[in-house]
Amino acid sequence: MNNNDFTRISPAPNEQEWLIEADITSIQEQMAQGNLTSEVLVGWYLKRINRLDGLLRSVLEVNPEALAIAARLDQERRDQGSRGPLHGIPVLVKDNIGTADQLHTSAGALALAECIAAEDAELITRLRTAGAVILGKANMTEWANFMSPSMWSGYSSRGGLVLNPYGPGELFIGGSSSGSAAAVAANLVTVAVGTETSGSIISPAAHNSLVGLKPTWGLVSNKGIIPGIGSQDSAGPMARTVKDAALLLNVLAGSADSSSSTVLDYSAGLELHALAGKRIGIPRFYYKDLDNEALDKMESAIADLRELGAVIIDPVELPYQEAEWKATILQYEFKPGLNRYLGSLPDSAAVHSLQELIDFNQQHGEQALKYGQGTLEWLNTSGDDITKQEYLKQLHYSRSLAGKQGIDYALEHYGLDALLFPGDHGCEVAARAGYPLITVPAGYTYSGIVAPGGYLTKGPQGITFCASAHSEATLLGIAYSYEQATKHRRSPVLEPGSSSD
Repeated sequence: MNNNDFTRISPAPNEQEWLIEADITSIQEQMAQGNLTSEVLVGWYLKRINRLDGLLRSVLEVNPEALAIAARLDQERRDQGSRGPLHGIPVLVKDNIGTADQLHTSAGALALAECIAAEDAELITRLRTAGAVILGKANMTEWANFMSPSMWSGYSSRGGLVLNPYGPGELFIGGSSSGSAAAVAANLVTVAVGTETSGSIISPAAHNSLVGLKPTWGLVSNKGIIPGIGSQDSAGPMARTVKDAALLLNVLAGSADSSSSTVLDYSAGLELHALAGKRIGIPRFYYKDLDNEALDKMESAIADLRELGAVIIDPVELPYQEAEWKATILQYEFKPGLNRYLGSLPDSAAVHSLQELIDFNQQHGEQALKYGQGTLEWLNTSGDDITKQEYLKQLHYSRSLAGKQGIDYALEHYGLDALLFPGDHGCEVAARAGYPLITVPAGYTYSGIVAPGGYLTKGPQGITFCASAHSEATLLGIAYSYEQATKHRRSPVLEPGSSSD
């Protein structure tokens, strides 16, 4: 199991090196021993953001109250003890997640640049209760990439284009939770929260040498999050380690509307030998478009899984794998969902409907329409003639074909514990089924091919495990076992002004 180096990767010079790549557990140990405070930690991250993020543009805005919140949490720790693993830990959240503080919630859009949420999203309430420090808002692909078919991933009119810290201006950043990914990868924050409709956590995590977990739909509340496709939207953790992702999921998971009071500790099953005896299926249909180097990387990962005791079933087929998915669900859900959200904004907001958003963008075209708004315009009209019956039929068909007749069928037919996808392949079927995915670093490639939009596919590579609904604990255990045995992640080297797009 050879770890592959990648150009520009080595410990950054002149830093407090123990904080570079520091995880939640090591940070908490230092805090418990009195060697570190949350206030010092937050200040350290703010300095790194100020020094390095002019290149990456991953952080849209920082929380002006972060240092004061950290100081209060430090005092609470001294007086009453720790609330738990996230006490005093800085967390960056994607800009479509509502925070009722001095931060704005805009989905990267100029139209909402001055909007402050009336209340915290439910997951923000859970983070604050756990003692986390909301460090700021992460830049993102504007409107979660539902704005224009030509918009580059990671671009927003508020924040510009997020760049990949492993090769700014050269490497693909990944899906719409791009700022969350780049910031965690570059050690600008401990962990972050992204959201995914289809690939928006997994893709940027895989392309930034991170662990990203897209939970089972509904496991994490969507209340207070700007919607995309409500029947698929899921918020989830983005972290440098599997354990950090598990600890963050412990806090994020759950809903005030849930009838279940069961609280799982997703970090409890993280064992070095969790892969022993696990049956992992290889859906070769999703490997066919990989270039030679990326395919070699997947074959190396499969060999590592075998060496770690996994039983590899290769190939496996999924009944849906060549299905053509219709856009009916997107067309039916997006406009009403966004109109409900925008309609709930205060009178002072610049827009209160999708039509008003389109009009605003046209009036501010020089700043707001670098890539146009063709997708928004299409979604404003294309679903008007879809009946509820047609929508419900397609929703049931989509979930069933991807879930019971697809992923579940393969797991049962081949006796599998999980499926293994390359990088962000397989995201759409998991999204339609509402099933979880976890990606974990698998090394780096050098040559790459030119992908649509002119991006290069070289750089960090991830492998992604998928299983049925509420299989997060199993997937985390599998990913942890692989991560600890291979330790592929390397921190990127960033020097201010070293590169630009």
